[in-house]
Amino acid sequence: MASDGIEPKSTKPGLGPDVALPDEAAQVIEVTGVIKWFDVAKGYGFIVPDNGMADVLLHVTCLRRDGFQTAYEGSRVACEVLAGPKGLQAFRVLSMDESTAVHPAQMPLPRTHVTVAPTSGLERAQVKWFNRLRGFGFLTRGEGTPDIFVHMETLRRFGMTELRPGQFVLVRFGPGPKGLMAAEVRPESGPLGPASH
Repeated sequence: MASDGIEPKSTKPGLGPDVALPDEAAQVIEVTGVIKWFDVAKGYGFIVPDNGMADVLLHVTCLRRDGFQTAYEGSRVACEVLAGPKGLQAFRVLSMDESTAVHPAQMPLPRTHVTVAPTSGLERAQVKWFNRLRGFGFLTRGEGTPDIFVHMETLRRFGMTELRPGQFVLVRFGPGPKGLMAAEVRPESGPLGPASH
């Protein structure tokens, strides 16, 4: 790899259905950098290249196609990048080193968290979305029911570090200052339904 972190490639890569080369003369470059942030719920994140280039978009389909489930903030990554109409986009992740990553359990706890007394029993709910970096998300018990706010600190209290959209959990909740809030969140398992993987 070149010392500046960029190495031109001359071969046309085998791309997935979500990325297409604009023309035969497209310049493929290899970039190394650090994950700036990545949100599984949104389906994308950004890489800050070591060489000072513009941030590189990293889409979840590219990440998963290359064998990675998520990208933690601070991880070192090497990828092949293509310049598209909206900027640089990774289309192949070559390697990822998570030894420099900031894992969810290491992130500082927000000081503004409000706790709530549960008024419900343990109910099954689905993760609507969850942003680990922002420290919160929402659960749903189905159409027509109000969303349940879930805070990262609540997850940590019950030994969890992250939620995935579509994942089912068991939750106790109660009224908070702006609506329903989770007081307890546990992984779903046993006879109540399929365990989340």
